[in-house]
Amino acid sequence: MSFARDLSRLWRSDGFRRLTYVRLLSQGGDGMFQVGIAAAFFFDPTTAATPGAIAAGFAVLLAPFTLVGPFVGPLIDRWQRQRILLVGNMVRLALVGTLCALLLGGAPVWTLYVVALLTLSVNRFLLAAMSAGIPRVVATEDLLAANAIQPTLGTVAAAVGGAIGGIVTFVAPQASDASLAFAALVGGGIAFGLASWATLLLGRRALGPVHPLEQLRLGAQVRELGTELAAAVRYLHARVTPFHALLVMAAQRLLYGVMFVASILISRHVLGDPDRPEQALGNFTLVIAFAAVGFGAAAVLTPVFGSRFTRHQWIVLCLGVGAVGQTALALSMEPWSLFTAAVVVSFAVQGAKIAVDTIVQRDTEDEVRGRAFTLYDMAYNVAFISSAVIGGLVLPDDGYSRAVMAVLVGLYVLTALVFARAPREPSPVLAR
Repeated sequence: MSFARDLSRLWRSDGFRRLTYVRLLSQGGDGMFQVGIAAAFFFDPTTAATPGAIAAGFAVLLAPFTLVGPFVGPLIDRWQRQRILLVGNMVRLALVGTLCALLLGGAPVWTLYVVALLTLSVNRFLLAAMSAGIPRVVATEDLLAANAIQPTLGTVAAAVGGAIGGIVTFVAPQASDASLAFAALVGGGIAFGLASWATLLLGRRALGPVHPLEQLRLGAQVRELGTELAAAVRYLHARVTPFHALLVMAAQRLLYGVMFVASILISRHVLGDPDRPEQALGNFTLVIAFAAVGFGAAAVLTPVFGSRFTRHQWIVLCLGVGAVGQTALALSMEPWSLFTAAVVVSFAVQGAKIAVDTIVQRDTEDEVRGRAFTLYDMAYNVAFISSAVIGGLVLPDDGYSRAVMAVLVGLYVLTALVFARAPREPSPVLAR
């Protein structure tokens, strides 16, 4: 089996193996943390009862990082990425401890949003650093396999962590609404601490950058960040292929995000009782589990077909598969259609992501790669916020609209047709 062979070959690389340990622990903790904040913000019977409320929650959590996030990209090209992973996971552990204390103390909701925002912001920083570091631990010809295996294993770990967090909430004492979130958050914090320990297995310079940008004093460094980011945007645009890859990723995430918001509402209002948060959270955890199956299938099948399709062709094919999966939800609001869509659309999203990651890594020089992946995360957040806002405007309170789901099908097809005409080879532009 190609997945097993590729994993066996890559696993012999100490750098790849150790970076995978860090990703699994870090993203497993992400999954538990996300269940915790979902319980606190989206499944509390007194909050987030409408699409608009959910959209506001996503905006509060993600919009500020979308504004601040671009300024961390140059830091990934300036600082050693191994240190970013070590310190970042330690910071997340401290923030989770703070969030738990606020929950237990009955702090105002806005303080919970602030701490959750900071934790999610660090998370996106870490994912960008890990993606930028992959080419430093595998050979160029192994990039596709590494991108199929490691990030997807991380995504599956996040789903497993989310499932564990969901189970923990059911066995935790239900003395208060906060206990639903508290138990999952504690598990996430433990995983973040273990991820920090695993990072110590990597050499300080193992993840690059090979030629770090000049270290500047804080004031000068802040002034330079905007200039460096703008230069990275110009570079990606001139290279063409990584710029188009980022655009198609953002488009697909926007479409996926609308379904994600709908899934929260359907889990709460259609599949469960809105006044029983543990039942609604359990339904949504089940949706996430089906999505994990799709993510795992993408990791297995993408390398299998890697020699038969170019990266661009695979993205177009995945967009078509996404249209098919979305059609199931356009036909019916029954549980089988939601679970089918979760599997198929998640496969399409993850399969395309693997190819997008490979294009950005392959066609971007190491000196710009950190900024490229921070722009990647910025586009991801903008797309997700936009999807939440769109969902808040067009979805009914129970989350299901056959017309909206049908429009999503058409947009998947349109995106595939547009990207099919995109250039396949990068332009010969060098970073400065």
